[in-house]
Amino acid sequence: MNPAALVPAVPATDPLYAHGVGLAVLLIVLIKVVVVFGALMVAVMLMIWFERKVISDMQSRIGPNRAGPFGIMQTLADGIKLFFKEDLIPERSDRFVFKLAPYLTIIPAFLAFAIVPIGGEVTVAGHTFELQLADPPMGILFLLAMSSIAVYGIMLAGWSSGSKYPLLGSVRASAQMISYEAALGLTVVTVVLVTGSLSTRSIVDAQALHFWQWNAIRLGVIPFLIFFAAVVAETNRPPFDLVEAESELVGGFHTEYSSIRFALFFLAEFMNTITMSAITVTLFFGGPDGPVPHIPHLYWLWPILWFLGKTIVFLFVFVWLRAALPRMRYDQLMDLGWKRLIPLSLGWMLIVAGFLVDGWWGVAMAAATVVGGVLIARAFSVGAAREEDRAILPPVGVRVWRRPGDPASAGPEGGDGR
Repeated sequence: MNPAALVPAVPATDPLYAHGVGLAVLLIVLIKVVVVFGALMVAVMLMIWFERKVISDMQSRIGPNRAGPFGIMQTLADGIKLFFKEDLIPERSDRFVFKLAPYLTIIPAFLAFAIVPIGGEVTVAGHTFELQLADPPMGILFLLAMSSIAVYGIMLAGWSSGSKYPLLGSVRASAQMISYEAALGLTVVTVVLVTGSLSTRSIVDAQALHFWQWNAIRLGVIPFLIFFAAVVAETNRPPFDLVEAESELVGGFHTEYSSIRFALFFLAEFMNTITMSAITVTLFFGGPDGPVPHIPHLYWLWPILWFLGKTIVFLFVFVWLRAALPRMRYDQLMDLGWKRLIPLSLGWMLIVAGFLVDGWWGVAMAAATVVGGVLIARAFSVGAAREEDRAILPPVGVRVWRRPGDPASAGPEGGDGR
C-alpha cells in the first residue's frame, strides 16, 4: 500500500448552514426528513416485493402476482391486514416495555440512514444543500451507536414477553449482535484510519478521484468482506438468521407479538437491510460518486442514480444469500465471529496502520500479524482437540473406533466393540 495514494479528506460541511439558520433552512431540513422517511417506507415495501420475486424466480415459482401489477402491492396488502388484526398482549408481560420494544428496533434503523450521502449538492430557491439528511463530524460514531442500540429492542422484547422461549431468543440475539459488532467496528476503524475523518461525506469525497480509490480496493478487499459478513449477521439475515430460528425457538424473540407490533420487527429488519447496504456503498464503494455524462440540467441526478444502482446490487446479494445458503448452527455462528472475523479484522487494521506510518512499519506489522495468526490458529486447534477428548458423547456423524484389546471397548461378549 502506497501512503501517497491515500488522499486526506477535507472536513465536509453542508452549505445550507453557511449563512446561519433561518426559517427557510428549517423548512428545507423538515422537508428532507419527511422525504427520507417516506422514501425509506416505500423502499421497504419494494424490498419485500423484490425479495419475494427474486427468490421465486430462483426456485422456479411465480411469487406474488395478484395485488397490483406484478404483485407489487402485495406488501401493502399484507401491511393493512397486520394493522387491523387483533393486538394480543400476554398476561404476564411487562406491558409498557412490551409495547415500547418494537419502536426501539425501528428507530435506530431510520436514524442510521440519516448520515448516508444520497447525492451531491443541489440548489433550490437560492439555497444550496447536500442530498443528505445530516452530516455530523462524528457520523461514523453515530452509526456505530445506532447499530449497537438496536439490540436493546430485541432484548427487551424477549424479556418483557414473560415467556422463556422469547427470552432465550433475545439472549441469543444479543450474543450474536455483540460478537459481530466488534468485527464491524474494527473494519470501520480501518476506513477511518485511511480517510482521516469521521464524516461520511468526507469518506465519500476521499474515494471520488478514481474507482481504484474506493476503500474496497485500496484496503485489499478483506475489510470489505469482513464488514459485509458482519452486516449480514447484524441484520439477522440468512445464513445468520439464528435470532428467529422457528424450528428451534418456536419463533424467537417475537413469539408473543401479533398485529402491527409483530410487523414492526420485520419492518425494522428490512429497513436495516436497506440502511446497511447504503452504508456499505458509502464506506467502500464511493457512495454516489461515478461518471457524470455532460447533459445540461441533469448533473444532480446522476449521483443519485449511481447510489441507487450500487445499493440495489447489495440488496440483490442479500436476497441471493438467502436463496442459496442454509442456516448455520449457533456454534458455527459464534466461532466465525469470535475466532475468525475479529482476529482477522484486528490484524488487518494493524497492517493498514503500519503502512500509514511507514512502509517498513507495515511490513513489520504484517509479519507480526502472520505470526500471531499462526499462534491463535494453533491454540484453537489444541483447544478443539482437548474438547473432543473430554467429550462424553461423540460428535454427531462421527463413529468412535477403538483399538482391539482396549478393556473399555469390550462388548458384552468380549468383542472389540467396533
